[in-house]
Amino acid sequence: MDFIAFLIFIPACFALNMSPGPNNLLSMSNAKRYGLKVAVAAGLGRLTAFAGMIMLAASGLAVILYASEKIFFTIKVAGACYLFWLAYKLWVADTSGADEQISADSKGILSLARQEFLLAAGNPKAILIFTAFLPQFINPDGQIGFQFFILGSAFLVLEWIAIAAYACFGVYLRKWFSAPQKRKLFNRGCSAMLASAGVGLLVARRG
Repeated sequence: MDFIAFLIFIPACFALNMSPGPNNLLSMSNAKRYGLKVAVAAGLGRLTAFAGMIMLAASGLAVILYASEKIFFTIKVAGACYLFWLAYKLWVADTSGADEQISADSKGILSLARQEFLLAAGNPKAILIFTAFLPQFINPDGQIGFQFFILGSAFLVLEWIAIAAYACFGVYLRKWFSAPQKRKLFNRGCSAMLASAGVGLLVARRG
């Protein structure tokens, strides 16, 4: 792999990782409710989904998935419906209790990780990233599989940094949104953005 291409890949990739998408919004919300460590641990669900997509892209199967109109439509609708469900749960969440950090046991880290996984797996745009973005930095004369491994590993590391960054922001927000009315405002703001992302998925085209 060309070293210069890899140096160009890192900032371009990190810009994608830090974009305020549904998963990053979920990490911020989880950190506000359950704490930094729980939100970062739950992010492993997202990384698992992305790792699977990277392996699909490396094997060439993701190109087939992305090229199929029916499969793309199914993933798109399923992802949008899940976003709407999360938006609904946030909208109706009870914010009248005392301002205490909710125990992770009340939700379960595995449950939160599953949310992250399903949200990432239900986003067809992620398939596009791994089939159109990563290959731009692949040297066709080199070992394709090994290059995908290097770029994919770098992507996952940067994604986890983004998870931690958004989680830190969520913890910071918890101090500001201490009153029940402010917590409701925050939850409903996140709910509206998740629902908007769901609408965005529904109208998205493969390009």
